[in-house]
Amino acid sequence: MDKLYRDLVDLPGAPSFEKPIRDYMRTQLEPHVEEIIEGRLGSIFGVINKDFDGPKVMIAGHMDEVGGIVTGINKNGLIKMTNLGGMHGNVFLSQHVDIITDDLEKIPGVTASKPPHLLRGTDEKPTDIKFNDLLVDIGANNDDHAKELGVRVGQQVVARNHYTVSKDGEKIFSKAWDDRFGCGMALEIARDTKKEDLKCQLYTGATVQEEVGLRGAKTAAGLIKPDVFIAIDCSPCADSFDGDDVSGKIGEGFLLRFYDPSAIMHQGMKQFIINAAEEDGIKYQYYKSMGGTDAARVQLANGGTLVATIGMPARYIHSTTSMISTKDYQEVKKIVYKIIRMFDAKTVDQIKQNV
Repeated sequence: MDKLYRDLVDLPGAPSFEKPIRDYMRTQLEPHVEEIIEGRLGSIFGVINKDFDGPKVMIAGHMDEVGGIVTGINKNGLIKMTNLGGMHGNVFLSQHVDIITDDLEKIPGVTASKPPHLLRGTDEKPTDIKFNDLLVDIGANNDDHAKELGVRVGQQVVARNHYTVSKDGEKIFSKAWDDRFGCGMALEIARDTKKEDLKCQLYTGATVQEEVGLRGAKTAAGLIKPDVFIAIDCSPCADSFDGDDVSGKIGEGFLLRFYDPSAIMHQGMKQFIINAAEEDGIKYQYYKSMGGTDAARVQLANGGTLVATIGMPARYIHSTTSMISTKDYQEVKKIVYKIIRMFDAKTVDQIKQNV
């Protein structure tokens, strides 16, 4: 995979703290696009073929990763926080994290976990822990010491990254695949797509604050007013937990999200993508999700928009480390590169008619 993916996952960016990712994306987009568009909340897109009289096609990852925000400092120096995005407290017990200061300095810490030794001889038993009950230990002696070290209320807390390639070379473990993967794909599209390839206006980039209510997607769609929107997002696979045929498997191709509670896939879009994939032997999987993506917000924008989510299979998202397969990366890339070159006025009209 391209080095830009490693660069992206290493950056910190909880919801509303996406500036480092946005700055990186702007630097990578500028040499390859005709114009940069930024929303007031911080979403960013590059435009290719902007003066073409054809449909507007919008391709988006999202820049934010799940994380926390500092809400207080206890007298003993432990840091209180609340979650930004959906996370389970037990998953984050005894995990390495970084508190990120306003000037992007990293203050290392660990989420406090009571050893079993301290439970012996008591009636206390391990229980499910809410994320907001977790405390971050940065080694401060007291609250004043924590402040001297740079901690302030309102700073973001993100997992410390331990980017690792598996022994077989095919899987990569990292924080923030959800959804720096989509950001990276948007950048690759900008780099590799020429206006001569297109019969549409192409907007490729990423939104903000997806993890806290798909907020950036709503404002970005209002700004761009796309005819077609494709979310590229990591989706959680259950194959390591005895999943079924529609819960996703890594290594088996991109995920065609035909259903989630907030977006039942438009039948015309579904058939269009299936036909495109099968024509070139691109591997795909039907995928049913109980979560949502930016597509849910954009489908309701501007009187209705054709949307789809192209899912990158991932294990263990919304934790400190997730896993993807380079095989799936290739299949996602093939289908996205193919369909953006297929969109023209006639094709979009045909998709609309096949509701």
